[in-house]
Amino acid sequence: MNHRFGAAGEFTVGLEEELLLVDPDTLQLDHGAERVLNGIGLAEPRAGHEAFQASIEVRSEPRGSAAEAAADIAEGRAAVSGAGGTPMAVGLHPDADFGDVRLVDSDRYRRVEGEMRGLIKRTPECALHVHVAMPSPDAAVDALMGLREALPLIGAIGAGSPFWFGFDSGLASARSAVIRAYPGRGVPPPLRGWEDYLETLDGIRLGGGPDDHTMVWWDARLQPRLGTVELRELDVQTGIEQTAGMAALVHALARRAVEQPLAELAPAQALHWSSFRAVRDGLDAELLFRGRLRPARDAARELLEELRGTDDALEGVERILSEGGAPARHRALHAAAGMPGLLRHLADETSVGPISRT
Repeated sequence: MNHRFGAAGEFTVGLEEELLLVDPDTLQLDHGAERVLNGIGLAEPRAGHEAFQASIEVRSEPRGSAAEAAADIAEGRAAVSGAGGTPMAVGLHPDADFGDVRLVDSDRYRRVEGEMRGLIKRTPECALHVHVAMPSPDAAVDALMGLREALPLIGAIGAGSPFWFGFDSGLASARSAVIRAYPGRGVPPPLRGWEDYLETLDGIRLGGGPDDHTMVWWDARLQPRLGTVELRELDVQTGIEQTAGMAALVHALARRAVEQPLAELAPAQALHWSSFRAVRDGLDAELLFRGRLRPARDAARELLEELRGTDDALEGVERILSEGGAPARHRALHAAAGMPGLLRHLADETSVGPISRT
């Protein structure tokens, strides 16, 4: 397989953010991606379609820091607003009707619809994707395994979609529950080096899976054509500070896994079950961390203490912890102001202006 590992700046970080479009008055889904993209003031690589007509993806340039990449995302949000769109950064629209979906008319998404059928026609979902450029194929696999180990904790910290179809799902990340119905989602298998990765792709094809590696949808995966490792299944963050914080966390963990590769890899089933706990309970979860079950808050604070001083943007993760996590905030807003109040808060917080690049 051709790849670009080592071709880009080593350990640069890039972000892709999926945003819902909503009507400015009703705050219900607006299937107007084509209209907004036609008027957006960004170069083509910086914004584009996702699968759904009610969403737009905005992207950063490859940057040296999470703060710089998040500043690009803030510019992207402003550009969506400037083109007449009303963006809402949330994993699932809390109040959309089941089946309120229109898909983008492209070869890729026609193929996805043909394979996934009704699964992709339930409701639009929005994630934050974090890319970290890798110096070599084997380093990329080391980074992937480091992120694999941290997936339950990352998911618990970043969970932010407790409502679906107008009511409380009882979960911290209803979006994560929705996407787990797709084949191949979840924790990647344990891998030891580039050749092991290629053999795993062969196994996927043998079982009738995709020939295209970009259709392998693990929660963290390699992107050989970009030369990156990608953390791809995290609820989009409503606040830009939190976006920068989660990006900084992924960036730091990927780099550390290259510099200090894991000697042992956690059992797949242990990570699968802890990832479910993160989806269900968010920061209230007890999950696998360094070989044993730990409260997610304790594990997060231990990790942040180790990373202290490496990136100021990690303050965004500190803020998530201090505020108790997005699911608790959404539920409190809903209890105080109902669904209209929650939707208005999400739209307003999404539209907060640019942040510093330092």
